[in-house]
Order: sequence, then structure tokens, then C-alpha cells
Amino acid sequence: MTGTAVRTRERGGGPMQASFSIGRVAGIEIGVNWSWLIIFALIAWSLAAAIFPETNPGLSTGAYVAMAAVAAVLFFVSLLLHELGHATVARREGMDIDGIVLWLFGGVARFKGLFPSAGAELRIALAGPAVTVVIAAVLLALAWAVPLPAGVDGVVTWLGTINVVLLVFNMLPALPLDGGRVLRAILWSSTGDFTRATQIAGALGRGFGIVMIAGGFLMLFLAGAAGGLWLALIGWFLMAAASAESNLATVREALGTLDVRDAMASEPIVAHPDMGVDRFVDELFTRSRHAAYPVVGDGGDVVGLLGFRDVAALAPERWTATRVRDLARPVADVLVLAPTDDLGSAAMELSQTQIGRALVLDDGRLVGLLSMTDVSRLIEIRRHGTNGSAPVAARSRAPGAAGA
Repeated sequence: MTGTAVRTRERGGGPMQASFSIGRVAGIEIGVNWSWLIIFALIAWSLAAAIFPETNPGLSTGAYVAMAAVAAVLFFVSLLLHELGHATVARREGMDIDGIVLWLFGGVARFKGLFPSAGAELRIALAGPAVTVVIAAVLLALAWAVPLPAGVDGVVTWLGTINVVLLVFNMLPALPLDGGRVLRAILWSSTGDFTRATQIAGALGRGFGIVMIAGGFLMLFLAGAAGGLWLALIGWFLMAAASAESNLATVREALGTLDVRDAMASEPIVAHPDMGVDRFVDELFTRSRHAAYPVVGDGGDVVGLLGFRDVAALAPERWTATRVRDLARPVADVLVLAPTDDLGSAAMELSQTQIGRALVLDDGRLVGLLSMTDVSRLIEIRRHGTNGSAPVAARSRAPGAAGA
């Protein structure tokens, strides 16, 4: 239900990352996270056991099960169309799309890079709700104007109604909901301050999240309504996501006009792609104990990035027979930055990756490795200085400026 304006190429691990792909629509990869199965099952069960027997009494159990299965599938189709609305307009605004993922709380369109402007964010944020308005209007008009069989009418009416409910909720002025992105875009446009706009929309997101958590527990403990637990869970997600967006915007502001080269490790320890994993552990990891190592072949060809968590997931008896290149994440699947990229934007991208590291390449050659630890350390230096010295000053950005 929300669009993520951050590049995240890695697969697996996170709750909003795809566990498997179900295909492509208009060239956009559609993925499903395992958590989607939970909500799909809950929706289908509640429809078959309670909702449809109440709204369409007198039908058989088999009819309710069939109605529930069809309604649950079409519900997620409507969420997918909502996210495709975001993705289509984002493409028109010049953004790249990293795919759409269906997960526990609905769907998320994942974009590469940051919103180019406040106007672009506003148009992208409104595109999804516009699709939902059309879906709800068509379905409710069909249910009202056309005499349909009872089972079909029940499905159509429920789908139209639930899309209205989702539309209202999604347009609350709270990040990371679409309404929060609309609010941020308006504030950003009027003040010219992206960070301040994010902090305001994020504060509202946290506020709505707290209210939902409190309301959910009141429903659960005072009224005995099991739905209160679900409301509290959604509120927790909203509060956590809003806090994350606000924190990232604050980090971006704290880094000022610094470049990636100001924070990266310029001479990272590299692994050769043809090394055995056992040699990698004995000769590199035990001596340096870093979380990730660039994999660079003869002639400086960058093959990918090897995280020690990937090594730890491999049974030790297989280390000897496995080469580093077989275990490393290829370049296409990790975050790649240029040394002159804006560090604040890079930090926002980096925070969304599973491995927490980015390769820094200059004309295809490895020049460094960036981690959130590097970024955090630089922020501390800028805030407090080192050994009483003045904080590091931000370098003025100039086109074509040479690296340090």
C-alpha cells in the first residue's frame, strides 16, 4: 500500500523483500514475500467462516469457500493494480522500478533512487489511490446497478467496500502511507525542506501508529475482539516505518554535501573469486573479521560481494569444495555506488540493503566499500570533532570535482 523510494536490489531477508517471483507485468517484476501467505489465509478464512455467511445467508459451505477464495485473490489483484499505478507514474517521472512485492500488509512498489522533486512524489503518491478509486467505483456501481447471482454479488460488494476502506486508511496523512507521502510532497514544495517535511509527516505517522496500538489493545482486552491484535500490529508497523523514514532524513541532512568517497573504506580487503571458501576463512576472515568482502578477479574485474553471513550459512564440510565466486552475491544483486554520489542519499539506500554494504566503483574499477558503520562514524566526527578539533567540514559540490 505504500511506495518505497529507495533502491534495494538484494533479494531475501527483509519483510518487504520477495521470497519468490510470480512473473512480470509491463516489464515490472512481481514478487511475493512468504508473509503474504499469512494474510491471504486469514482473509480467506474470515470471509468463508463469518463475513459471507452473514452478508449472503442461505448458501452452501462450498459456495462460501469458493467465494472466499475468489475474493481473496481479487483483493490482492486490486492491491497489485494499486502498486502498478505508483510504478507506472514513477516511470514517467524518470524513476527506475525495482519491482512490486506482495507481503503481510498488502503491497509495496520499490523504486531505485530518490524522488526527483516534490511534484514527482506527489504525482506518484496519488497514482495508486487513483487506481483504487476507479476499482471501488466500478465494483460498487456494478453491484448496485446490475442484478448478479448471490455469490457473485457478495464478492463484488465486498471487494468494492474493502477498497473504499483501504483508500480511506491509506490516505491518512502519515508516513509511510500514501497520504503521508502526499503531505510530505506538499510540505516539501512549500518549504523547500525535504528533511523538515519528512519529520512532520513521520511524526504524524508515529502518532497514528500509537493511537492504533492503544485502540487495538483496548479492543482486545475490553471487548474481547481478536481484530484488535491485528490493528495493534498495523499500528506498530506504521510507527516503526515512520520513525525509520524520519531518522534516515535526519541522517541525510547531517551528512550535508559530503560524497561517498568521504566515508568509504578506500582500500578494502578483497577476496579472489577462485579461492576456496576454506582458504577465505583461514586467510582473510580470521585475520580481519569484516562483515563483507569485495570479490575481485585478475585484472581488477569486480565479481561481486561476499558477506560472512553467506559463508556461515554454508555447512563447513562444503567450504573446501566451494569457491568464493559460487557464494558471492553478483554485482547486479548488490548496491553499487560511485565515489562522487551524494552520501546522504547513499546512506538512505544502504540502510535498506540486507548485507549493509555497498561496492564503490569508478569506471568499473573497485575504489572502496561503504557501510553504515562508516557513515555513522563520519556523522559522529562531524558532530563532535576528533580529539577536540573542529568537526569535519563538508566539501562543496562541484561538477567534475576530483576525488580526495
